[in-house]
Amino acid sequence: MRVLVADDERLLADTIAVGLRRVAMAVDVAYDGGQAIEKIQVNRYDVAVLDRDMPAETGDDVCRWIAEHRLATRVLLLTAACGVYDRVEGLGLGADDYLTKPFAFAELVARVQALARRTAPALPPVLERDGIVLDVATRTASRDGHPLALTNKEFGVLHTLMRAQGQAVTTEDLLEQVWDEHADPFSNVVRVTVSTLRRKLGEPQVVQTVPRAGYRIGLP
Repeated sequence: MRVLVADDERLLADTIAVGLRRVAMAVDVAYDGGQAIEKIQVNRYDVAVLDRDMPAETGDDVCRWIAEHRLATRVLLLTAACGVYDRVEGLGLGADDYLTKPFAFAELVARVQALARRTAPALPPVLERDGIVLDVATRTASRDGHPLALTNKEFGVLHTLMRAQGQAVTTEDLLEQVWDEHADPFSNVVRVTVSTLRRKLGEPQVVQTVPRAGYRIGLP
């Protein structure tokens, strides 16, 4: 999944981004509302984590902008205000969820994951295909009962391919969903990651290359 984190507290924004990347999310960071809107206009995000109290254009403004443009991006508002009225007001802006500061990072991850599931057709938390079992909640994967030691990017690629349910996924889509805005679109990082993933999955090969279309696992 791809996530935007927007908070004018740079240390907090960067810390959240690092933590989300550790659980195989692609994360971009903005330090004000205007920058957040600019990024949303360029990239497709599953979830936007927005601080309500940013100066100038606030998280509320970004939330309104997302709602007005009818984007599929789910919004999680962060704020130090914890009153019932504050929560009701935030949800009334079009936000999908609300989390008060300070918060437990594990809860933030769980809420982001729950919101991301709502941006796509519902899938079970454990995906199975061609002998591969992938558990999104525990971030574990195995093939024919043998555990797979995958990096975050390998796990992200495998997750994206299995979610596609046999449909081909383009290199561009993999780059957008698994990496972030700093990834070089002209690099061979996707090809290299798919190659190492194939090696770890073992024989027989299940990740197929579809000419001019990308990669897939199995048939639709």
